[in-house]
Amino acid sequence: MRSVATLAALLIATTLHADRIFVTNERGGTIAVIDSKTDRVIGNVAAPTRPRGIVVSPDRKRLYVAVSHFRDKPSRTRDEVLALDAATLKVVQRYAAGTDPEGVAVTPDGARFVVSNEDAGTASMVETRSGRTIAALVVGTEPEGVAASGDGRTVYVTGETSNTISVIDVARAKVTAVILVETRPRGIVFTRDSKRAYVTCEIAGAINVIDGKTNRVTRKIALGKADRPVGLVLSPDEKRLYVATGRGNCVAVIDTATARMIKTIPVGNRPWGIALTHDGKKLYVANGLSNDVTVIDVATSRAIATIPKVGDGPWGVTVLRTED
Repeated sequence: MRSVATLAALLIATTLHADRIFVTNERGGTIAVIDSKTDRVIGNVAAPTRPRGIVVSPDRKRLYVAVSHFRDKPSRTRDEVLALDAATLKVVQRYAAGTDPEGVAVTPDGARFVVSNEDAGTASMVETRSGRTIAALVVGTEPEGVAASGDGRTVYVTGETSNTISVIDVARAKVTAVILVETRPRGIVFTRDSKRAYVTCEIAGAINVIDGKTNRVTRKIALGKADRPVGLVLSPDEKRLYVATGRGNCVAVIDTATARMIKTIPVGNRPWGIALTHDGKKLYVANGLSNDVTVIDVATSRAIATIPKVGDGPWGVTVLRTED
């Protein structure tokens, strides 16, 4: 495993105009760094215990990483959210953001983040500058996915075993609505205009489409019989929705205009996190059981590379755009 100092030098020397892909390894307690130009791991740095949710700040200067514990294993480190300098990967701030943090989302202005606290059934809203916890809000049971709307007004939090989406008003720091969805909601993504949100419902094997204004489910998109969807991402033009299908071992491609699945792309074993490069040309899929990342060429809808030995238990994926 490379030291932070060595990795910082490698990051500086990384191919120009290449995005950096960051992958949390849940079981290994590491964060892998991938160069999107070469599709190779250029570093793998230590993170305490169980890193899962990971997101880039709007100004691209920080990575926020949710670090928790395994319930059946003792841990000497505390549950927290880490802020890493995106250029050096050094920890620049630590946040006490409730117990068992899992998913994390930053508001578009970068002033706050919301993290799901899986064991407590809460979501913590935290000021990024001061580190102050503004509120610990009661949400659904086993909260996981967190997403902020593009207008910054709303945050959605999934409740896995309550089959709900809790709607948080950011300005008021208050849960203002609860949306019932299909079985075991996991991930969420909003459209840029905040008018729609897509939610993966794992056990139902479906995507639920939510109206961002009325907070109601408007459509249900069925996937394959073996699919258990988790992570998802929209293409830059929002014409396609890409869904990691978990036990389905593929990525489902959905036409957002017709709300139909039009294709599946085979990947590794148990795909979980998923992310696109900023130009929308490459898709990176973390495969939690085969310990690798599949790289998909979006134009051809084909896997063009498998990045091996990313770490133990790849979970979350985020992309840092390195060019202006």
